[in-house]
Amino acid sequence: MEILGTTLRICVEDLESSVAFYERLAGGKAMRFERGGVSVAAIGCFLLMSGPEQELEILRKVSATIAVQDVDEAYAVLNASGARVIAGPVPTPAGRNLIAVHPDGAVFEYADRRVTAT
Repeated sequence: MEILGTTLRICVEDLESSVAFYERLAGGKAMRFERGGVSVAAIGCFLLMSGPEQELEILRKVSATIAVQDVDEAYAVLNASGARVIAGPVPTPAGRNLIAVHPDGAVFEYADRRVTAT
């Protein structure tokens, strides 16, 4: 499994002012979407999230998002390596993802850009 990159996950109160800051910092425009009542803005290597506290509490447990070529391959490698997949693979607005707990307890999201037909 090749890791293509990592996205830092940041929970924010004021998404609009945070987006403006991170767009200037990263030098690009935000890609926005909503998921489960949480507003999300992806800017460069940053993933900003804002929404109900009960949703953000869960999202804060995920250390980072790891980009991979294929979530199915990541699923197989993670399982074979002793990680525990606790959610997914599932489709997202940008591809597919899964959430895994590594043997040391660290929690990561693995995501690909393979958009599937619904």
